[in-house]
Amino acid sequence: MRDYLSPLTAMNLLHGKSLIAGVPVETSARPFRAVSPLDKSELDPVFHESGEAEVNRALAAAEEAFPIYRRISAEKRAVFLETIAEEILAIGDDLMQRAHLETGLPIDRLTGERGRTIGQLRLFAEVAREGSWVDARIDTALPERKPLPRPDLRRMLIPLGPVVVFGSSNFPLAFSVAGGDTASALASGNPVIVKAHRAHPGTSEFVAGAIVRAVEKCGLPHGVFSMLHGAGSEIGVALVKHPFTRAAGFTGSRFAGRSLFNAAAGRPDPIPVFAEMSSLNPLFILPGALKERGAQIAEGLKNSVTMGVGQFCTKPGLVFGLGSPDFEAFAETLAKAIRAAAPGTMLHPGICKSFHEGVEVMEKVSGVIALATSDTEAQAGKTQGEPTVFATDAENFLRHQALHEEVFGPYTLLVDAKSFADLLHIAHHLEGQLTATIHGTPEDLANAADLLAVLERKAGRLLINSFPTGVEVSPAMNHGGPYPATSDERFTSVGTAAIKRFARPICYQAFPASALPTELADANPRGLMRLVNGQLTRDAVPAAS
Repeated sequence: MRDYLSPLTAMNLLHGKSLIAGVPVETSARPFRAVSPLDKSELDPVFHESGEAEVNRALAAAEEAFPIYRRISAEKRAVFLETIAEEILAIGDDLMQRAHLETGLPIDRLTGERGRTIGQLRLFAEVAREGSWVDARIDTALPERKPLPRPDLRRMLIPLGPVVVFGSSNFPLAFSVAGGDTASALASGNPVIVKAHRAHPGTSEFVAGAIVRAVEKCGLPHGVFSMLHGAGSEIGVALVKHPFTRAAGFTGSRFAGRSLFNAAAGRPDPIPVFAEMSSLNPLFILPGALKERGAQIAEGLKNSVTMGVGQFCTKPGLVFGLGSPDFEAFAETLAKAIRAAAPGTMLHPGICKSFHEGVEVMEKVSGVIALATSDTEAQAGKTQGEPTVFATDAENFLRHQALHEEVFGPYTLLVDAKSFADLLHIAHHLEGQLTATIHGTPEDLANAADLLAVLERKAGRLLINSFPTGVEVSPAMNHGGPYPATSDERFTSVGTAAIKRFARPICYQAFPASALPTELADANPRGLMRLVNGQLTRDAVPAAS
């Protein structure tokens, strides 16, 4: 074992305990250490998994905090999110170094991801501060309407209650303890309990400590945030099935996501689990584009497939084109680029093992050829994945279900079709995806309306002449899609619309003005954009004539 910091610094900063309502809690159950994918060494300190008692304690604290937290002003909620961002930045290089040791990700990548995490928190602070996310709708009374009068009706979104968030392995900051799920849940007025990812517990503890300090500085109930260590499905299912839990956010495998979804659906009172799970992100290259810029597309595809060692949920794992000399030349160019690409360190031994097992499965499928793999061997003692591209034809692709399974890592599969009708047929048989991409000339795209129409039903984000890796955090972004990409295709986990996952509508009928929430008051003191008698406006409700 080795320390990543001096013993004194490590003692002061990491204790290996869960944080429940601001209190470090150590259990005797199943101690573990993080394992560095850089050299497979164990890292200090020892961490301790939580059990049923800790789950109960965290959810009880969250339930107690909810009535207070949901009613604090939007400004205080915004300041809280901004304070979390400041506290994360204040950790400094210690956070970057620990995340590097636990994930193998380069410092530059982690610094960028920290920037994204800070940006998300500040973006949701502004969403909370501005307030129009509550989707306020007002239909004023029509007492003289015939044959029946209309009562005064006012509708808005309100928070659900305690939300459980599961940290993701591939984004140790942006999709973990203070990631988009946590930021959007806190912004909408919900306490959060995070189940830290076992692969980067020290990184998780650093960030959880930042949130706890923000809770203290902002004078909020301590139960607004807790973080638990744990592994496997036992603690995850316990969190989802707890009667105080009102929703969950998850990013990970289809198996784990589905098990949480099933557990939530089997409750006496089912709750939503917003799970992002599996996506192959198909990419279609049309003939005109192949002829004009096949080599350029091949280089861009290689970069997209190997970015982050292929450990992005938007990595293109399927590439379709019409069999032709141009497609053959494209395949040769891509193969050359893949052979020249170096292996990369994967996030943890489990992901690396799954990647190699997935490649082995593909190698055994009849009619599939290994087109190219990296000429550079993986370094001994490291959890590395080698860039790999396989190839098959459309008929064989449709014949073997194994070819429709995600291989998480630097892998993609080329599929050549005989006709455009074959491409359409394949598109119809694809599962739900986060993204789908078409490369084409204006003429190609003019003839691809039917393909686009099919892909609209298959994916949550469509791209033209681009590559899907990289997700902009902005109001217009959608990061979701039909099952199995996500468990609920109506929502996104990235962008400001993510806040609506953790809220529900409520209608107030014939309420006196004194009893209405501020967001629905006639005067509109917050200046929200509201739908008043069918018209979007920031104006006050007109006085009754």
